[in-house]
Amino acid sequence: MSAAGNEKAGFVFTGWHMAALLVTFFGVIITVNMTMAYFASSTWSGLVVQNTYIASQEFNGKAAAIRGMLATGIKGKLEVKDGKIVYTLTLPGDEPVVADEVTAHFKRPVGEHQDFVATLIPTGSGVYVAEHDVAHGHWIVEVKAMKDGQLIMHEANRIAVIGEQK
Repeated sequence: MSAAGNEKAGFVFTGWHMAALLVTFFGVIITVNMTMAYFASSTWSGLVVQNTYIASQEFNGKAAAIRGMLATGIKGKLEVKDGKIVYTLTLPGDEPVVADEVTAHFKRPVGEHQDFVATLIPTGSGVYVAEHDVAHGHWIVEVKAMKDGQLIMHEANRIAVIGEQK
């Protein structure tokens, strides 16, 4: 026997192997891109306002109203615990503020499927309460207080609700 007869045939990289490698490589890339495109188009749109031009035109009026509100010295304090939303409105010197209507709009920073609006009921001394379980996590809470048809308080705060609320 010759020396060449004792050699074992080794792996030979052929054109078929290269074709399979290319199809697999680009198949993974295309699959990942299509998956990312699906999630990008099916989740939160990122839309904050319907019409940015109109929102920009209203900005100065809203800023002036907020400056006027801040000049009164009115302060709000929000607490969320034990299945209750408690909001306290006071003037300097802890003088209670009486409002006709107080609402709290709870919004998740991303997505809107858990968003809700709670109407708070006055309990006296500038304290307004609503019974509502609030899921744990981060929220943006926009509170509006109205008196005699006028907005007397409008604030938005980012809060973190920790643990289960019952």
